[in-house]
Amino acid sequence: MKTNFFSYIVLFFTFSLSAQQTGYWDKTRATSKEISLTAGDRISVKSEDFPKGTTEIIYRITLLDDNQQLASSLVSLLKSVPDPSGISQGSAGAVFLMSKISGDDKCTYALFSNEESAAKYKNSGETVGACFEQNNPLSKEAKLLSLENSKCLKANAQNIWFAFESKNWIMKQKIVLEIVPWVDYKLSKGWSQENKKSILDLCKTSDLAELIGNSNDFCVCILDQFTQKYTFSEYQKLLAVEKSKAYRDFGAKCLTNTAENQSILNSVRVNSFQYFQKKNYDKAIRLLHVGLIDNQNGKVMDYNALATYYIYSKQFGKAIKYLKEAEKMDASELLIQLNLAHAYLLNDQFSEAKTLHKKYKNQNVSATENWNSRTKSDFDEMKKAGLASENFNRILKLIQE
Repeated sequence: MKTNFFSYIVLFFTFSLSAQQTGYWDKTRATSKEISLTAGDRISVKSEDFPKGTTEIIYRITLLDDNQQLASSLVSLLKSVPDPSGISQGSAGAVFLMSKISGDDKCTYALFSNEESAAKYKNSGETVGACFEQNNPLSKEAKLLSLENSKCLKANAQNIWFAFESKNWIMKQKIVLEIVPWVDYKLSKGWSQENKKSILDLCKTSDLAELIGNSNDFCVCILDQFTQKYTFSEYQKLLAVEKSKAYRDFGAKCLTNTAENQSILNSVRVNSFQYFQKKNYDKAIRLLHVGLIDNQNGKVMDYNALATYYIYSKQFGKAIKYLKEAEKMDASELLIQLNLAHAYLLNDQFSEAKTLHKKYKNQNVSATENWNSRTKSDFDEMKKAGLASENFNRILKLIQE
């Protein structure tokens, strides 16, 4: 039996020391009370206020004879238990490490999440409102309660009431109650699910989020920025102009060209193209600008797409401007050169368009498509969009020579 116990402890501490630190045992706000209970009597005891972010508590109940003392306090035991993350192995181990001694006296107890129900138990022994009850008399007990597995511990709850009934009908009892809360680092900043939702809801009403369409990744990114920089109470104290600035700054950070932001940037590209297909050129242009170009996060083909949207919205001068920017980034990209030729042609700059067509007509714009066939298909699409030019046939004749 001793060997099994030792093996368990070794395994427990090995896991605990390697566990990721997601929070801490709040030993400064632990409950430690010694209760004298008259023979056959009942009493209710309120815990100390739990700190914000409490997701689990561990408690220990020990009944002692008058000449006995605890071998060690629950707080001192928890110094060796760094983290209950994962599936609460850390806390389970802590529960196992109970006091080495207890008295012969026994009691029953119940837990309540509100004072009124605890008072009824004290007066009548009624357990109707109990979230947990132990009807088998015992001399010691230790348990873990968490938000996931217990009705007693609720999100943002400040207290739990412990109610005891003595099973010694002759002598008074001495009961030691110890409670230590586990505080999650993130939740301790006050960012409850409801508070997070308020940020997400506000983000989704922003112009950029509405343009992106599927803005979940973008808004979650902004939420992460807020929760990292501010506690919820700090956020609430910000002035409206400060909140607006924070949204803009965090939004810009969420659109930087980093690995973790690629899903957001790709959403910008996909949705802007969908606007283009629906002939909503204004939204297609605005989304690419705000999401990529204005933040200098656009790639060569993003500039090419923007120029295409300008061409179809008959803003040829702006199309030429951004194609020139793309050309500086990669002059060898022939799709840029072809789009530039289109913009020149529609902007009545036939000579410049002719020069580009003569230069590249014998090359491929991709591995499977040549310059000439792409030019013809582009002209067909532009005609359908009402962008016909009397010079189209001249260019087609030129590239077929």
